[in-house]
Amino acid sequence: MTTETQSQRAEHSPLRRILSSVFTILQTRLELVGIELAEEKDRLLGVLFLGLAAMMLATMALIALTALIAIAFWDTYRLQALGGITAVYAIAGLVCALKARSGLRNAPMVFEATLAEFEKDRDAFRKP
Repeated sequence: MTTETQSQRAEHSPLRRILSSVFTILQTRLELVGIELAEEKDRLLGVLFLGLAAMMLATMALIALTALIAIAFWDTYRLQALGGITAVYAIAGLVCALKARSGLRNAPMVFEATLAEFEKDRDAFRKP
């Protein structure tokens, strides 16, 4: 009976090693995905915080500039001054929106390193 169990273990031994290797590779790749997700989250939070701070400060500066120009031209060309400021803000907003859209379209591919490792794994399994 011991020879039967030993022969069964010997028969399953290569299969178990292959499965163990496959699961080890999958575990490594999943850990890589987790690391990339954490890095991307940290990067996005940093960019989001700085972007919000910049928007808040720029809004405060634009409000002050608008008030300054409106007061300076109040007696003579107040409507033209306010119309000009509005046009400048609208053009600047459109430029920012177009740049943001371009930045999103040209963003690097998410999980690029993980996909490259899966490609290497696939090539390694294809080789005889």
